[in-house]
Amino acid sequence: MKTIKGPGIFLAQFTGDKEPFNSLEGLCQWVSDLSYKGIQIPTDQTILMDLKLAAESKDYCDELKGKIASYGLEITELSTHLQGQLVAVHPAYDQLFDAFAPKEVHNNPKARQEWAVQQVKYSAMASRNLSLSAQVSFSGALAWPYLYNWPQRPKGLVEESFDELARRWRPIVDVYEENGIDLCFEIHAGEDLHDGITFEMLLERLDNHPRVNMLYDPSHFILQQLDYIEHIDIYHERLKMFHVKDAEYNPTGRKGVYGGYQDWIDRAGRFRSLGDGQVDFQTIFSKLSQYGYDGWAVMEWECCIKSPQQGAQEGAAFISEHIIEVTDKAFDDFADSGVDRDTIKKLLGLS
Repeated sequence: MKTIKGPGIFLAQFTGDKEPFNSLEGLCQWVSDLSYKGIQIPTDQTILMDLKLAAESKDYCDELKGKIASYGLEITELSTHLQGQLVAVHPAYDQLFDAFAPKEVHNNPKARQEWAVQQVKYSAMASRNLSLSAQVSFSGALAWPYLYNWPQRPKGLVEESFDELARRWRPIVDVYEENGIDLCFEIHAGEDLHDGITFEMLLERLDNHPRVNMLYDPSHFILQQLDYIEHIDIYHERLKMFHVKDAEYNPTGRKGVYGGYQDWIDRAGRFRSLGDGQVDFQTIFSKLSQYGYDGWAVMEWECCIKSPQQGAQEGAAFISEHIIEVTDKAFDDFADSGVDRDTIKKLLGLS
């Protein structure tokens, strides 16, 4: 067993154009004052880091780590959520997802994909230069528009889409293997990898590669009505990252899992700030500690009611209170009789 590291905070939802949220230094001071110990960095945010330079320069990475350490913080992991999304985009979403890429590749899906693939590869090299062990990404989605089987899907459509997804990710996975970094997919609605089964479908096509792993976020499973506790029992060997995010699911006679096209505030399934939802974090932290999860507990704020500032302030204490200092001593050691092997054989009638 191992004691989970934390609390960490994912910076993606907190960057902005006003102080202290418009610079790495300002954000570091802010989260340090809130008692966080680590920051998870979204690599699409250029105010936080230069991803290409981090991939190419160990000196730049050492300077970046030193600057962050001056605030009593360390980098937990890097994120390529938005770039990973662009590795596989169904044409129905081309226009919307162009916003995640530089203007020079807009209206050019092939160039946009090539840019995204290189970005995710850069993150593997940058992670190595930063002495990290894992990074998180979205898988992208080719089959998502066909999730509900109406009209009836033609046979072979899902299989071909996952074959293609594997073809796109395999050369990326090879770079992660070369750099000794675990590639963790966040299992998330809107991605082809949105539950355990779909993760397995890609994993099988990638020959059960040891670098292909998961970020565990129970909030997405609350909204899907998936057993998020058993998920840990099944996949604990592949869980290399952890987003601590709360959610609730309150169905009525008028709305359920699909949300009725409503805004977040009016859905049956809603993300909430830590402690305001239905996720059983006490059991989650116990399970992850039991299985020796060797990583960070990182708060991700996505709440339709509470402000990000209050959510962040409460989140550090919430995570700290749930981290279990694992024991290296058995509770019944005091009763150990200390008998030797010969005595054991006598007790069993074997001598």
